[in-house]
Amino acid sequence: MDISPKGDAPGFVTVADESTLLIPDRPGNQRFDTFCNLFQNPKVGLIFLIPGKRETLRVSGRAEVVRDADVLESMPAQGKIPALAMAVHVEEAFMHCAKCMVRSKLWDPEAWPSLDGLPTLAEAMKDAASISAPLHAVEEVIADDEKERLY
Repeated sequence: MDISPKGDAPGFVTVADESTLLIPDRPGNQRFDTFCNLFQNPKVGLIFLIPGKRETLRVSGRAEVVRDADVLESMPAQGKIPALAMAVHVEEAFMHCAKCMVRSKLWDPEAWPSLDGLPTLAEAMKDAASISAPLHAVEEVIADDEKERLY
């Protein structure tokens, strides 16, 4: 199973028809894990979080990899066309109650816990992968990647 966060500007998920969603693939780790996993098991589950909205939208169905040029060209971002997309053929979709959002106060910055003591992404990567480069070098790679490779 693969769990992979997806996100982009509002409206990045396209409603192709009554039962199909299209999700463009933007640059990430370039491993294409999600797409490779779809060949073994096309079942997917999605949860949509919308900032400020307490309810979530849950969708499940079967997915397939889309390479059709016309479809991909219809999903540009910052002038860049995705190399791949995922079509989700929806079998079930429903709103989910807000209780977990209310309890967690997810959208209330005043209630957020301190992040002191939690490792940064660079620290976790350096430790997990036994990266010998100094921490500041790993942090620079991450910062450059976020700045230069979003699209």
